[in-house]
Amino acid sequence: MPVLAAQGLAVRRKAQLLPEPAGLRAGTAGSGPQLRLLIAGDSSAAGVGATTQAEALSGRLVARLALEHTLDWRLEATTGHTTRDTLDRLVRLTGPFDIAVTALGVNDTTRGSSARSFARRQAALLDHLTGPLGAKVVIVTAVPDMALFPALPQPLAWILGAQARRLDRALQQVAAHHPQAVYHHPVIPPDPAMAARDGYHPSPLAYDRWAEGLAGLIRDQAARRICRSIGTE
Repeated sequence: MPVLAAQGLAVRRKAQLLPEPAGLRAGTAGSGPQLRLLIAGDSSAAGVGATTQAEALSGRLVARLALEHTLDWRLEATTGHTTRDTLDRLVRLTGPFDIAVTALGVNDTTRGSSARSFARRQAALLDHLTGPLGAKVVIVTAVPDMALFPALPQPLAWILGAQARRLDRALQQVAAHHPQAVYHHPVIPPDPAMAARDGYHPSPLAYDRWAEGLAGLIRDQAARRICRSIGTE
C-alpha cells in the first residue's frame, strides 16, 4: 500500500502538468441538416494532450460532422471530473441536444468508485441527458484500460487497469439497458504516438482516431433516429 500511494501521488502530479487546450468550446459550423451536439466529460473530453481545441476531440469531431451538417455544438468538460461532477455541471445546462457524447471513468477509477456506484451515477447521467437535455442518442465512451497508460508504473498500472475494466463492464451493462445509449470503444492502436508527452492523456493523433470513429457512429445514429425528427422541426 505505501508503494501504491507513492506511485499514485507521483502520477497525479505528472498528469496535472498539461493544461486544457485553448480554443472555442461552443459554436456553429458547417451546412446541411441541423445537428445539436454536446460533448461532456473529463480531461480527455476537454482535450488535454492537444495544443488547441482544434487538435482535440471536440475540434476533430466538429470538423468531420460539419461536412454534412449545420452543427450547433458545445463542450462541457473539466480535468479531474468524475461522473458525479459532470452530472452536477450539466444540471445547470439547458438543451435541447440531438446527440451527446460522454467520456468518463478515469477519475472514477482513481478515486476508488465501486462498479455499483459508478453504474448508478452513469444511469442518472443518461437519464438527465435524455430527459431534461433532450438527447435522442447518448454515445458513452468506454472507460480506458489504465493498465495501458505509459505513465503508470507497476504495480499501480495493474491495480488501476483491473478497476477500470470493472467499471467499463458496468458501463456496458448500463448502456445495454438504456434505449437511447450507445457504447463506443475507440479503436486506437497501441502506438507510443497515440499518447501525449505525459504518458497519461491522448495525443492529437489519438484524438483524431477517436473522432473518426465517433463521426461514423453519429452519422449512423443520425440516419436511424434523428433525421426524421429534425425534418419536422
